[in-house]
Amino acid sequence: MMSTPPNPPSRPAGFAPFALGFRPFFLAAGLFSIVLLGLWLAILQGVISTGPLAPAVWHGHEMLFGFTVAVIAGFLLTAAQNWTGIRTPSGASLAALFLLWLAGRLGFLIPGLPVWLVVGVDLLFLPVLALTLAWPIIKAKQLHNYPFPIMLLVLAAANALVHGGARGYPAVTASTGLHLATFVVVTMMAVMGGRVIPYFTDNKLHTRARRWKTIEWLVPIATLAALLAALIAPVSPITALLAAIAATVHAIRLAGWYTNKFWSVSLLWVLHLGYAWIALGFALLALSAAGVSAAADASLHAFTTGGIGVLTLGMMARVSLGHTGRLLETAQLMTLAFVAINLAALIRVALPLFFPAVYVQGMTAAGLLWMAAFGLFVWVYAPMLLRPRVDGKPG
Repeated sequence: MMSTPPNPPSRPAGFAPFALGFRPFFLAAGLFSIVLLGLWLAILQGVISTGPLAPAVWHGHEMLFGFTVAVIAGFLLTAAQNWTGIRTPSGASLAALFLLWLAGRLGFLIPGLPVWLVVGVDLLFLPVLALTLAWPIIKAKQLHNYPFPIMLLVLAAANALVHGGARGYPAVTASTGLHLATFVVVTMMAVMGGRVIPYFTDNKLHTRARRWKTIEWLVPIATLAALLAALIAPVSPITALLAAIAATVHAIRLAGWYTNKFWSVSLLWVLHLGYAWIALGFALLALSAAGVSAAADASLHAFTTGGIGVLTLGMMARVSLGHTGRLLETAQLMTLAFVAINLAALIRVALPLFFPAVYVQGMTAAGLLWMAAFGLFVWVYAPMLLRPRVDGKPG
């Protein structure tokens, strides 16, 4: 008697956009990053305004406090539930938190709104997120995770500096706030990268990353010292030395994780390359602090377009697969997306440094590649993020 082959698993029915933090925030981050670059091109043409912030400040602000913070929110709300075993917001409470983030984005684009309302709503999200994240971490008494709510509060302070500088308050500048926010995010990426990149690599390839206690001890110290020095004295021998040390320890750390096996797995090499942009950012920061003025912009965008852009895309792709119950195998389109985002970073960093004459053309090319990368992410992952888990589990 012939046996009947099992039926293939059915596609999950219904929708679950607010089942867990990564779902709304990752999807919104992907969509918003595409819209953001399109709006930036329109702003440069004078087509639209940006409310209470100057165009360049708005662009930097929204890349950090809009796009990047959305990714951070989705990742940390999801990770905190795994770390602590305590439920983080879902359903109506998660929807309310997400709408607060969204209101902060729309406020800058809706003409005629009172400045106090736009600024107040935008400033509210990060403290609320910090408190939401702190609750399960404190309840579980996880001392090693306490820095994350604290870093979110420092990001909130940086946001206040941006708005204060934009409104003309003395002794503060929007640029200081934007740089502080960038440096906080770089610190977050260094912390989380050190946890998950070697773990993901070893788990997938059955390898064993090399870790040196001295390097792991030096990474946070060198990172914070270099970034604080860059805020206080952007051009100085001390800052140059500290940034060079930070670049060295990050490069050594990354080398310890290396195996040529990961080049066959796009979900892994994208994370390693993302971390490499951080090391390069510190090397360029050292050159900038030593007086190579062209390296300042290159350093900033190695951290942002490179580190933030590449790592966030890679992490969203990996986390979304795992937390929707799917195999950790990415679509070929996402491999193209990972290539595109790295090319965008390469152009954004290298052209102003080596080919300033084609700056405008380079920025356009980098922007289009960024939009293509996150457009592919949305195309591939939107159905996963909107539908329930394929294994029937909650989340």
